[in-house]
Amino acid sequence: MKARIKFRKYGVLRFIGHLDVMRYFQKVMRRADIPIAFTGGYSPHMIMSFASPLGIGLTSDGEYLDIELTEPVDSRDAVHRMNETGVEGIEVLSIRQIAEEKKMTGMTILAGADYLISVRKGNLPEDWKEKFESFMSRKEIRVIKQTKRSEKEVDIRPLVYSWEFRGDSIYVQCAAGSVQNLKPDLIMETFLSYENIPEDSVRFHYHRLEMYADGAAVGAGEGLVTLESLGHDMQ
Repeated sequence: MKARIKFRKYGVLRFIGHLDVMRYFQKVMRRADIPIAFTGGYSPHMIMSFASPLGIGLTSDGEYLDIELTEPVDSRDAVHRMNETGVEGIEVLSIRQIAEEKKMTGMTILAGADYLISVRKGNLPEDWKEKFESFMSRKEIRVIKQTKRSEKEVDIRPLVYSWEFRGDSIYVQCAAGSVQNLKPDLIMETFLSYENIPEDSVRFHYHRLEMYADGAAVGAGEGLVTLESLGHDMQ
C-alpha cells in the first residue's frame, strides 16, 4: 500500500539539507510506529521518495514524501503521532493513500510548483514593479541555464505559467519536475540581469506554496492538480 505525506518546512530547519530531512523522517517513522515497508537484501532501507527536494534556506507549505506501508493506518491518528514525535520546523499536514502504479509517484508526475518571492535583504528600485511587469511581458526571456554536464541557452518565459503581485511579494507558478524545471531564483537572477540591477544589492526569500501534477496526464481533468488531491484519507 502506497501513501503520500504532505508536510511543511519552516523556521531554523529550512537550513537543513535533503539528506538530513530524509534521516529526520526515518526517525519519525520509527518513533511514531508507522508501518513503513523496507527493501529486501542485505541492507534493507525504508521505501520512501520525495517529489522534489527543497533547496537549503527555502521554506515551504507543500512538500511531499511518498512511502510504502505494510498495512493501513488511520490518517488523522498517523499525522498526530508523527507530529508528536517530531520537532518544530517540520509539520506533517496529511497522509493519504495513493495509486499503486510506479508511474504515479510524486517524483514522476510532478509538473509544476508555485512560490512566493519576497525581499530578504537589501532593496529594489522604487519602480521595481513596473520593471518586473515589463520583464514578464517579454515574448522571450533567454538565459544560459546550467545542466549537470554543460550549459545551454533556453527561453524560460514559457516555463512561467502564471504570476502576480501579492503586496510587496511576487507569486509565480512555474514548471517543475524531470521534464521541465524552473527554479524561482533563476527567474529573479535573470530579472536583475535584464534590468541592470546589481545582484549584490538585494537578496530574496523563496517560499514554496504547493506542488502539482498535470491533471490530464494523471486522469484528473484539465490543468494542474495538487499532489495531495490525488490521494484519499485512510481510516
